[in-house]
Amino acid sequence: MIITTGDGQSFDTEKDLEPAERHVLQKLFLWESMAASLGEFKEKTDTALRRGWNRSGPIDGSSALRSIVRDLETRVSKRLETMDKEQS
Repeated sequence: MIITTGDGQSFDTEKDLEPAERHVLQKLFLWESMAASLGEFKEKTDTALRRGWNRSGPIDGSSALRSIVRDLETRVSKRLETMDKEQS
């Protein structure tokens, strides 16, 4: 899968991420749409990185994963801002 961040960086998950990073990223894609706050999303990210893949242990996270996570955080923030505006 090719992921392009908001700032135009493109990452091929097969080439740029380790299997454990891809597993964590799958979880984060789900949490992107479910997190009730940016803090909750960051907490879920930290937990997933600490546990690793099948609880195999911590994942440091490559620069590619860190860039993708930052982009997901931005997307979560924008989604929450939109929801706040719609509720006002």
